Amino acid sequence: MALRDATQVSTAPIAALGLLGGYLIARETGIRPLGGVVLAAAGVYAGRSWLAKSGPAATAGLTALYLGAFGASHPLAKKIGAWPSVAVAAAVSGGAAYLLADRGHTTPRD
Repeated sequence: MALRDATQVSTAPIAALGLLGGYLIARETGIRPLGGVVLAAAGVYAGRSWLAKSGPAATAGLTALYLGAFGASHPLAKKIGAWPSVAVAAAVSGGAAYLLADRGHTTPRD
């Protein structure tokens, strides 16, 4: 299986779905590390595109934000609930990915 060219990948949905999917897998299976695998896989896949599209500085910033949103979702969940917290983390990560990496990069339709 060949991966799509890194410059043609829309990373905002990948970042958002990595957080949402990671949480859902961990919650439904009861295996938190399995959720971490989903989170990490999405982060690595998005990260290769961030690097190709926006360079190392933006990649470092987006990676820190992605992991920071994941970390911040835990204490936030105690205040607003788990799903709302994960939704906020996903929105922040996806929005930042769009603004810093995806906007201005056109993705051809297949």
